[in-house]
Amino acid sequence: MWVDITQPTEDDISTVLSEFHIRPSIANELLSPSVKSRVELHNDYIYLILHFPAFKHSHSFENKQEVDFIVGKNFLITARYDTIDPIDKFAKIVEVNTILDRGIEENCTAVIFFGILQEIYQSLVHELEYIESWLGNIEQGIFAGEEKEMVYSISEVSRNLLNFKKATDFHAEALESLDVYGGKLFAEHFSYHVRRIKNEYSKITHHIQNNWDSMTELRETNNALLSTKQSEIMKNLTIVSFITLPLSLFAALFGMNTSSTPIVGGSNDFWIILSFMALGAATSLVFFKYKRWF
Repeated sequence: MWVDITQPTEDDISTVLSEFHIRPSIANELLSPSVKSRVELHNDYIYLILHFPAFKHSHSFENKQEVDFIVGKNFLITARYDTIDPIDKFAKIVEVNTILDRGIEENCTAVIFFGILQEIYQSLVHELEYIESWLGNIEQGIFAGEEKEMVYSISEVSRNLLNFKKATDFHAEALESLDVYGGKLFAEHFSYHVRRIKNEYSKITHHIQNNWDSMTELRETNNALLSTKQSEIMKNLTIVSFITLPLSLFAALFGMNTSSTPIVGGSNDFWIILSFMALGAATSLVFFKYKRWF
């Protein structure tokens, strides 16, 4: 039997408590989300709390979704506090295929439990593919000359990947504990399913690392291009300053209020001084061009 509870109420918890003999402390925890993930072994069931990152498929402002599992020999209880698409999708699969009425030899609880986990992990791969597509857009922006705009995008991707990693890091430990506890409580087939889910989790960690490496490379490339642009701007400003400084000094000398300043006061004195200044500027430009400074 599978009981799926969305936004648990006190009535829901009371029903679960009486029908499946769940400990009151655990039943009360189902009323609200937990801060940390964990896994516990009890007399005839396993209590598991897992957090899953959600960005593209989230139905709220939260980027982390929690699912509480109570896995017994003949029952499975799931409690969640948000719409989680993979669970809804798997529920439809169970309903359409009537998995509980097909005479499956092994424990149906394990089939449903690991089916839900597999569906969720596959959705996490889609989340990471969404981030991978995001990184592709950032790469295009970087080489389109939008380095400044991409600084924020790269930081946002970095934050999401970090949150993704933090949310899934505990899963490795949880799956190991699940393997040990399941071996004590269930038959041998339980460990087989755990190993299968571990493979799905390995795909997640592999995708996370690939996206992290790509993000790191893009950040270094973006920083290098920004640094190059800033160096070019500083070089151009230096050249302009080097050209205008002598001209300003030249103009200041001829602007001095003295009685014996050469050229000043003669015919065409303005145009002569202006010609000297233009000649000086042209000479500087030719020199910079010869040195290939621009």
